[in-house]
Amino acid sequence: MDVVTAHGVGKQYRMGAQLTAYGMLRERLGEALRAPFRKRDAAAEDGTFWALKDVSFSIGQAEVVGLIGRNGAGKSTLLKILSRITEPTVGEIHLHGRTSSLLEVGIGFHPELTGRENVYLNGAILGMHRSETRRKFDEIVEFAQIGNFLDTPVKRYSSGMYVRLAFAVAAHLEPDILIVDEVLAVGDAAFQQKCLGKMRSIRNEGRTVIVVSHSMSVVSSLCQKVIWIDQGRVRQAGPAVPVVSSYLAEGAKNAISWAPRTREPFPFNYETVFVARADTGESVDPFPGDAAVDVILTFTVDAPLPAGRVEVRVHNEWGEVLFTSTSADDLPHGKHEWSLGAGRFRCRIPAHFFAPGVYHVSVTEPRGGYDIVRDNVLSFTVSEEHNLFARDGRPGKIAPLLDWSRQ
Repeated sequence: MDVVTAHGVGKQYRMGAQLTAYGMLRERLGEALRAPFRKRDAAAEDGTFWALKDVSFSIGQAEVVGLIGRNGAGKSTLLKILSRITEPTVGEIHLHGRTSSLLEVGIGFHPELTGRENVYLNGAILGMHRSETRRKFDEIVEFAQIGNFLDTPVKRYSSGMYVRLAFAVAAHLEPDILIVDEVLAVGDAAFQQKCLGKMRSIRNEGRTVIVVSHSMSVVSSLCQKVIWIDQGRVRQAGPAVPVVSSYLAEGAKNAISWAPRTREPFPFNYETVFVARADTGESVDPFPGDAAVDVILTFTVDAPLPAGRVEVRVHNEWGEVLFTSTSADDLPHGKHEWSLGAGRFRCRIPAHFFAPGVYHVSVTEPRGGYDIVRDNVLSFTVSEEHNLFARDGRPGKIAPLLDWSRQ
């Protein structure tokens, strides 16, 4: 049985138009900034453009479905339509059952109300009787781990506290369809794992989950089906692993360097991210197995930023994260101060580390109180030349040259 169906859904915006009751300032500004870089046929002479166009799909009961695509592809617009926050310009969306959404930090909460009051408010919004919410209340508080702040107005919560309570409310009030955006990235790693476990439990209970994530390993392990949105259209839909592989392979076409297309109005902006041979400094592809690989990140800090870090995540061809390294790994608190002006980091991956194959690099970007993920910004290939894997066909996802000694 299908619980979500979309038929020919399209969403058109007019740049500079007055916001409606369904519009969100952040949504409109983001779409306006991205509009000049969409394909020529996406924009019309009258200043309108299509954030989504001719989107059709179906989602069955008890399915966990991932929405993937690059920033600006239209994923968040689609989630807002599914959540009834905004209406499609054309086409139809049908949802069968009660829907709960977690799209942005704090959305659906009243800032002046306490955590306790917002739990009951959200239950009422979902159409639940107060007795139903009361029955789930202790479970929500335990999951969110905010007991000491339960009677504090949520406007005083940190972003992490907001997310913990918002997810706990959305997941425990027994929605038939749970919709979750990348907002979970704001939480800590332990809580993210807790959320993933809860989403699996929801699926096992016969309910449906729709999730946006830039982590292809999360998508591959959590989702049965994936819908890839590209420039407002469905590029591919089907079982998770082949769709994720196609998505990552698309990124490989852009290969070994990346620079953002626009400068965004935030204190931190990347200038370039690229890979090069450590011994020669050349940006060449492929890399032989015995060459160390440098990931170089250049950036500019235009205004003061809280202490933080950037991350480099390396994925294999199937979207699995092989490792994550940060610019503050050698510091006791895992964060460092930022200096104004131009900056540069080098992350060196040692020689004899990778098996032959294609590897994809994602980086994080600090936005002040939280980080965003720049997913799959570049790719590089490691050849069989001078590779331990190729020498004797050893099993494993990596082929490191480790330090052995006879004792």
